[in-house]
Amino acid sequence: MIKILFLGDVVGEPGRVAACRTAELYLERGDADFIVVNGENAANGRGITPKLAIDLMRSGIAVITSGDHIWDQKEIYPFLSTEPRLLRPINYPAGTPGGGSIVLDTVHGPIAVMNVQCRTFMGNPLENPFLAASAEVERLHQETRVIVVDVHGETTSEKIAMGRHLDGLVSLVVGTHTHVQTADERIFPKGTAFLCDAGMCGPEDSVLGRDYETVVERFVTSMPSKLPVARGPIMACGVLVEVNPENGRSTAIRRVVERYGAI
Repeated sequence: MIKILFLGDVVGEPGRVAACRTAELYLERGDADFIVVNGENAANGRGITPKLAIDLMRSGIAVITSGDHIWDQKEIYPFLSTEPRLLRPINYPAGTPGGGSIVLDTVHGPIAVMNVQCRTFMGNPLENPFLAASAEVERLHQETRVIVVDVHGETTSEKIAMGRHLDGLVSLVVGTHTHVQTADERIFPKGTAFLCDAGMCGPEDSVLGRDYETVVERFVTSMPSKLPVARGPIMACGVLVEVNPENGRSTAIRRVVERYGAI
């Protein structure tokens, strides 16, 4: 069996530290063979830079996925064209910098990771994620049956629908974007593991990784304000699955929450 760890949205420096510590811990203990993390909020909560992407991968993270904040740091544009392990959603139009999937050769065989973004309440609407995912999975099947899908979206319904849509075709469909870990982990009838949202890597005493006092103030006053990344104890949330490399079906799934002290 292949043990695959997926960690949710990395928020700022606290999230980077939590993600890296968890990746190193799980690899050292042999609890994970392959690690994926959503890093689109790694740069102080907005986007990711080349340096931060490299730092995450140096900790043992194999692939970094993203979402609607992938373009927030301008220096990432050329980097996306040179580093295939940093993904942007697959359903951007043709010609967009970077790629939405990758297949990596490992000691356990080839493993694919695909990134797709939902459309409901997501601002800039992209191409149909269901059609894009189907076409890409069909292409990836020429190389491997072990496929991890990050579905980046706001609504639970769209992410669950994507899981059902891909049941039996991929190993894991896991949601990102809301920063709140859900409790609906399951394995669908045809062997695809699913979790509606992996949660986040970042400060635990916060509102989605941001300083809770400033967030509350914005809600109370309706006035615009900066929302700094929170401080204090940190955590890493995600999901761990076991996958049969022969057919790509998942045999086990469990949520992961690792807590650490303040940095």
